[in-house]
Amino acid sequence: MRPQAWLGWFALLCASAASAASAAPVQPYSLIPAPAEVQARHGVYHLKDGAAVSSRGEASADAARYFMDLVDRTRGLKLRYVGITKSAAITFERQPKLAASLGKEGYRLDIGPGGIRVSAADPAGLFYGGISLWQLLTPDASQAKTATLPQLVITDHPRFTWRGLMLDSARHFQNVAEVEQLIDWMALHKLNVLQWHLTDDQGWRLEITKYPQLTAVGGCRRAVGPDAALTGSPDKPYCGYYTRSQARDVVAYAAARHVTVVPEIEMPGHAQAAIAAYPEFGVTGERPAVSTDWGVHAYLYNPDPKTLRFLKDVLDEVMDIFPSTFIDVGGDEALKDQWKASPAVQAEMQQLGIKTEDELQAWMIRQMQAYLHSHGRRLIGWDEILSGGLPAQAAVMSWHGGDPAIAAASQGHDVVFASAPTLYLDELQSTYHDEPPGRPPVVSLQDVYGFEPLPAAIPAASATHVLGAQINLWAEYMPSFARDQHAIFPRMAAFAEATWSPAADRDWQGFLARMPAELARYRRLGIAYADSAFAPRYSLAAAADGQIGVTLQSQSGYGELHYTLDGSAPTPRSPLYTRPLELKPPQQLQAAAFAADGGELSAPRAQTVDAAALLTRDSDALATCADKLVLRIEDDRPLTGPRPVYRTDIMDMCWQWKAAPLDGVGHIQLMVGNMPWNYQLAHDIAGLVKRPMQDAPSIEVHLDGCAGPQLASLSLAQAAQSDLQTVLTLSLPQTPGSHDLCIFVTGSPTESFWGLDKVELLP
Repeated sequence: MRPQAWLGWFALLCASAASAASAAPVQPYSLIPAPAEVQARHGVYHLKDGAAVSSRGEASADAARYFMDLVDRTRGLKLRYVGITKSAAITFERQPKLAASLGKEGYRLDIGPGGIRVSAADPAGLFYGGISLWQLLTPDASQAKTATLPQLVITDHPRFTWRGLMLDSARHFQNVAEVEQLIDWMALHKLNVLQWHLTDDQGWRLEITKYPQLTAVGGCRRAVGPDAALTGSPDKPYCGYYTRSQARDVVAYAAARHVTVVPEIEMPGHAQAAIAAYPEFGVTGERPAVSTDWGVHAYLYNPDPKTLRFLKDVLDEVMDIFPSTFIDVGGDEALKDQWKASPAVQAEMQQLGIKTEDELQAWMIRQMQAYLHSHGRRLIGWDEILSGGLPAQAAVMSWHGGDPAIAAASQGHDVVFASAPTLYLDELQSTYHDEPPGRPPVVSLQDVYGFEPLPAAIPAASATHVLGAQINLWAEYMPSFARDQHAIFPRMAAFAEATWSPAADRDWQGFLARMPAELARYRRLGIAYADSAFAPRYSLAAAADGQIGVTLQSQSGYGELHYTLDGSAPTPRSPLYTRPLELKPPQQLQAAAFAADGGELSAPRAQTVDAAALLTRDSDALATCADKLVLRIEDDRPLTGPRPVYRTDIMDMCWQWKAAPLDGVGHIQLMVGNMPWNYQLAHDIAGLVKRPMQDAPSIEVHLDGCAGPQLASLSLAQAAQSDLQTVLTLSLPQTPGSHDLCIFVTGSPTESFWGLDKVELLP
């Protein structure tokens, strides 16, 4: 049954419930991802606290027990496991004959007048059937001792076999409990692959017994930027790695939830942490520091026999820990500068008959593929490994999407779509100033929901090579597990539906209608999700008679916006926003989003409505001047408490306020902060904008473009002495009308890096 057909079924269900003498009101159910097929029945089924749960065999018992624990924790129903018996309210049973129609992960969920039965050919299907039953038990925040369920039959199976999340633990480290918590939440979304990014320039996170310096040296870096807040001091290094035992525990924990852990060990690039530990495996022989910078680095493994032996030794231990069929070797963003400059590497290329450095990388990848294949494993890597030829058994993780993915599938390689930016969770979820740090452009909940893992451009004959898709959490700007959660949820729900549910049945509005219950589950599970898709946003404009017009909207347009003017938090009983407001300043406006049934969709957002608000812009409301490499960057101070976030083009410290209202303005106030420069621009360094300066950087304000007349200038020498933000006030000449203002910092960002937090125009 398609999601848009559910509304008719809801009406039938509610009518049936109303006609039954003992029936309690039934809320429309919310299943995410949407199932392949739903057959509705008349009537409801009442599941009481203490009801019996049985299984048909030990494989069924694991799914039953997981389901019971989940229901206890989130719904408050304590069900009784009674073992292998026929007299139970809920029964989990394996039916091997279902494999032909539903595969290993499909299931059948039957709720009838006599009870509930979850059937599947495989334990994975039973597990997912239990997840769907749990969702039916949690359509709202009820904790009543009797749950009322619709009578129905769900027949369900996934569209794709690879429904993945990549977790970057190299840039910022998550402890074992956090990784396992995330695996639990993946399983509740029916995701089944965790690609674990364990090595990179900024850290080596997996114990390798034969090479202990990989973690002793490569597992630590200097605490630069916000990392100092994590360690407590810039003098205390940022460290972390997983022992072999811990990694095995994670693998076992994931397997119990039908999640396969695929390790990623980067080569030949992203190798600086490893070379810091063992410089003899690098090209230059010099020992670099473990990188504290974000970006693309120059350090590559040497393609000589001793380094290949080292990499194979590492893979031996990786294969011993991780039983996954696939082992990821990365292969992306490998700058070839060191290979080109090395006489030894060039001589080896000549000896091997290799003409280009790209072909040399392909040769190395083939060595690793052959080695993995000899151990019954398969290599997978980012789509750069296609360059120079790739063995047919190797698979491709396509972050470029489009042509590389189509080429890989057409060449007979299995492909997983990990397309940037849509499936990159470090991308921002909104343009508003309360978003945590990250990368533009915005990838909204709707953007992820609209992703199609099987584009029409892939020929039908190659479509079978598309294994599925993967969302990717790159952790440069995710220093804490709370930040990870904000980036992942609820976009994981949208991704789950894109990879599980039938393509023809996907419906954005239907998905939104099911989100209130999903968000309520998140709250019960303790997930610190983002409410960016639903939160109210304010637009202010001058109105007649000294009033200020206020327009409210949300990104998704879903739900109701309620507001208050007395400083209290809005509730569903607060005034409903239906049209723009006209308010006499000053006012303290708060608004929040709610579902039609009163369920919470967003936390309140506050806005001061006064004359100053019309003359103030934060950095997210300003345009950058060149849009070369724009980031939202967190200040490194203070060490404790909230830290400012600046939207900044790291290659051009320049901002523009378009059509700034300058009537009556005599001063401009700028809130600025200086930050450490920790970026590797590689070949892009040529595009860095360096403006002429005197003895120290200064901040300048220009009229009608950056080349226009200079209105004001002030040295930043004194501000540079402060660890915290500095408020600067500059005089402006009287300039009537609205004009574009250009604000920039002189000098080079690499020498003195500045962020602009807020601009206010004053009399």
